[in-house]
Amino acid sequence: MDKLDPDRIDFSPSPAGPGTRLAAAQFLPASPERVFEFFSDAFQLETLTPPWLSFSVLTQAPIRLALGTLIDYRLRLHGIPLKWQSRISVWEPPLRFVDEQVRGPYRVWHHEHRFEPVAGGTLCRDIVDYRVVGGSLIDRLLVRPDLRKIFEYRHHKLRTLFAAQGSTEK
Repeated sequence: MDKLDPDRIDFSPSPAGPGTRLAAAQFLPASPERVFEFFSDAFQLETLTPPWLSFSVLTQAPIRLALGTLIDYRLRLHGIPLKWQSRISVWEPPLRFVDEQVRGPYRVWHHEHRFEPVAGGTLCRDIVDYRVVGGSLIDRLLVRPDLRKIFEYRHHKLRTLFAAQGSTEK
């Protein structure tokens, strides 16, 4: 993971046990504090999720993210309506936080968001350890391609949003 270049999305066996690890990195031209603030708004997930997922946050605003916060979502995947609940299990502003699925489509979903200061901005790292119903065949045929598209969309949106905000960053 340490050698992952920005704007890459890689899949490998999860070192946390059975399942898969998605590792992604992206450079954003803003301070870790500014990037963390952006990700601290749970409703930004609606902005960062592709429209084909019909994703929405069900928890009423305002949502104050902190250790233990529960957030409910709704999405549609391959035409199937799904509900998802996650819990913030680690909260270390402005460097990292972790959301874990409490209820949802995965057997396991543990998503660590890291924000590392680098020259000119922040290196954002996503480390997702997950396991799916149906095992490795379903993962390779359906889940990985979908997750790749979701993270590619997310990278594109973040690039666009932070490029537009870059000139106002102090």
